[in-house]
Amino acid sequence: MSDKIVTFLGCGSWGAALGAILAEKGIFVRYWHRNESAINEMQSSRKHYLLNDINFNENISFFPEIESAVNQANVIVLAVPSQHIRAVITKAKKHIDPSAIIINIAKGIENKTLKIMSEVIFEVNGSISNYVTISGPSHAEEVVSNMPTAVVAASKNIETSKIVQGLFSTNKFRVYTNEDLIGVEICGSAKNVIAIAAGFCDGFGYGDNTKSALITRGIKEVARLGLKSGAKFETFFGLAGIGDIIVTSGSIHSRNRKLGERIGRGMTLGNAVGKSHMVVEGVKSAFSIKRLSEKYEIEMPICDSVYKVLYENADPVEEVNTLMTRNLKSESFYLSSSSD
Repeated sequence: MSDKIVTFLGCGSWGAALGAILAEKGIFVRYWHRNESAINEMQSSRKHYLLNDINFNENISFFPEIESAVNQANVIVLAVPSQHIRAVITKAKKHIDPSAIIINIAKGIENKTLKIMSEVIFEVNGSISNYVTISGPSHAEEVVSNMPTAVVAASKNIETSKIVQGLFSTNKFRVYTNEDLIGVEICGSAKNVIAIAAGFCDGFGYGDNTKSALITRGIKEVARLGLKSGAKFETFFGLAGIGDIIVTSGSIHSRNRKLGERIGRGMTLGNAVGKSHMVVEGVKSAFSIKRLSEKYEIEMPICDSVYKVLYENADPVEEVNTLMTRNLKSESFYLSSSSD
């Protein structure tokens, strides 16, 4: 594999962690970042600007020009926030080898079009068989500390998934293949909204019971949206679904949970976002999911409450009370469009 070239378009914490895995396996890794000063600093210091535990080895190089970064690369990893994916792939498209595998690691839904990332990339790049999304419980801080985890590589082409599986897998980073691309990307987007709600609970000082109940009901909401979008039911109870929701809703590393916690303690959205040194994808996803739930005419009460707090200045305490005092119903595992 050492003759492969993998280019990361974006060099945030998750992209840096994945690149470090590949470089340790002897694969040549390139990074492009929109901020030329950040590229120059990483090139000279061999340190990442967010993750102190990363020391970039000799297999890693940095490029300020996107054209040079993708030239002759075998694999392109899209590692920018979801709302910037369209612009970046559009800029890079004509310079990417048509045979290159495109990997997306962003987790979001485009606000303007309500498209998941694969739909955005297919629309721009026109390719399906060489596209993969990587998702699952994988905070960068733990991955770079060599703590074991497992993720999925999802694609409509199982052979492409297997190539990515072999590329990234180590004895500490296990990759499973998955053919439900829609389900995996819906999970990756919606789980951030559930994590913001879990953060509200932390901010209020609620306990484990509260968060466990919220996560469990949240999984059902995410699955309801996924099935309406054409996903498979079982995906929501795998690594990209329940696995990622649990870690994002409970981890000290979760920027979405942290934002929810700050708001739960009384901070405004603007101030809470300002406290984060990384993009909080759940803020934008809450907007997109609200619009999708309206489009599909499905009820998603937890996600709807998060939307109201973020975009309509609703009181998070009152929203939790509203969730708890809704009409009493049976716990059903039949995923109809109605709420339960």
